[in-house]
Amino acid sequence: MEAPDTLRLTKIPLVHGAGAMPALGFGTLIPDPVATREATRAALEVGFRHLDCAERYRNEDAVGDAMQEAFKAGAIRRSDVFVTTKLWNSNHRPERVEPAFEASRERLQLDFVDCYLIHTPFAFRPGDDQEPRDERGQIVYDSGVTLLETWRAMERLVDEGRARAIGLSNVNLETVQEIVGAARIKPAVVEVESHPYLPEWDLLDYCRRQGIALLAFAALGHAMAPRLLDDPVIAGIARRLGRTPAQVALAWAVQRGAALLTTSVKRSRIEENFDISTIPEDAMQEIRDKVATTIRFNSVVETGVPGFIPSGR
Repeated sequence: MEAPDTLRLTKIPLVHGAGAMPALGFGTLIPDPVATREATRAALEVGFRHLDCAERYRNEDAVGDAMQEAFKAGAIRRSDVFVTTKLWNSNHRPERVEPAFEASRERLQLDFVDCYLIHTPFAFRPGDDQEPRDERGQIVYDSGVTLLETWRAMERLVDEGRARAIGLSNVNLETVQEIVGAARIKPAVVEVESHPYLPEWDLLDYCRRQGIALLAFAALGHAMAPRLLDDPVIAGIARRLGRTPAQVALAWAVQRGAALLTTSVKRSRIEENFDISTIPEDAMQEIRDKVATTIRFNSVVETGVPGFIPSGR
């Protein structure tokens, strides 16, 4: 009897913290809080056990409500779910890190967070305004704090057991190397945009060598043009294997050693994105060799300002 395919249950070991992170993650960048709650509940029911949140999304309380419903119903336990959230740019000053973390933890209704990320390496003017702008409408950055100073404050959260693991997001290879070289506690996770149109092979290879989990957001290209799921290589493989283009792209991500995030408010899409299985090695190589498009969909890595809002997929 053939063994069942377990790709969807893959976990990525972490260098510190909660042991391992489920490779299939559900992103909660959903503008409407009611939709957030319903989509998060659906994701947990379908089988997702990794939730990716952020202070910046302004909906952590809705995610927390959905989790608490699942816990109280006895469907899953807190120990079953890996929860990531993020420190926003206006809280990079070391004295602001702990209060920002505690506010996120309370909104999520959790005793601890499995992973806490610096959302971007850019510090904005500290305060309650998430996107402080000057009279010309330009973002006001904060030159009074370095990323390493923020990282030191993040390390203290690990020391105290409130964040099991810490990491970086929206960074390039050079920034990751800088923090790894100076850190007392090395990043466990690096979250960046990555998909077959932006494979980030150099960053993935570096993370592998360092034992860092690479977490890919926009794993399906966020339905932006050029549409990743319409790519002839990926679509052709999907037809050949009897799967959807999304399932092919997600399997590719996991099989190359990355974790990933998908987001949807539609239960059918959530089910599709969880229902992945291993694709043949020749398909993996075909994606690497024959996908010709190269594009970054989100400019946040250059500015610290989010470059897109989620589609309705």
